Amino acid sequence: MLGQQIRAWQVLDPRVLEVLGKTPRERFVPAPYRDLAFADTPIPIGHDQAMMIPQIEGRLLQALQIESIDEVLEIGTGSGYLTACLAQLGAKVHSLEIFADFVEAARDKFAEQRIANIHAEVTDASALITDDRYDVIAITASLPALTGQFTDLLRPGGRLFAVIGHEPVMEAQLVTRNADGTLVTENLFETCLAPLINVTCEVPFEL
Repeated sequence: MLGQQIRAWQVLDPRVLEVLGKTPRERFVPAPYRDLAFADTPIPIGHDQAMMIPQIEGRLLQALQIESIDEVLEIGTGSGYLTACLAQLGAKVHSLEIFADFVEAARDKFAEQRIANIHAEVTDASALITDDRYDVIAITASLPALTGQFTDLLRPGGRLFAVIGHEPVMEAQLVTRNADGTLVTENLFETCLAPLINVTCEVPFEL
């Protein structure tokens, strides 16, 4: 996976490659799909949701430049694989997931891998209201647009990864909050993810 897929997508950060290499992705994949654990295809995990393909996971982790002191917010626990990778790069991860069975299964996997710096909870992230602030935010579903609901949670110097737009083509973006509070957005690559549940996705009006 690392040689043929991840590096081919210009994921060269040694810390990211190390974490991807030592975290057993197959243990987070539903049993019927374990033969596809490293395939270049989304893997169904239930509730019409799917794991990101390995290349996107690698690009996400590299773009966020996670440091060992960073506090991370993840929107969408899913299988828990990306959560586990985030936790090994940062200080701690607060992961939100709308489906209780995803959270329960992911907690078992975290315990199996002896990863203890993750707090995963059942929450509808589309209605998230919190006073907490984070160094890193990873949104694992797409949004029609990025609003202050999520960017306001960034500390100065914080980085946020999100996939923005509508099918069939969306844009992966990295948003950084400068020390003066301004936001800088960098377009990374085109991709497509399922939308964040309960977020209104209006279809653009065309004449």
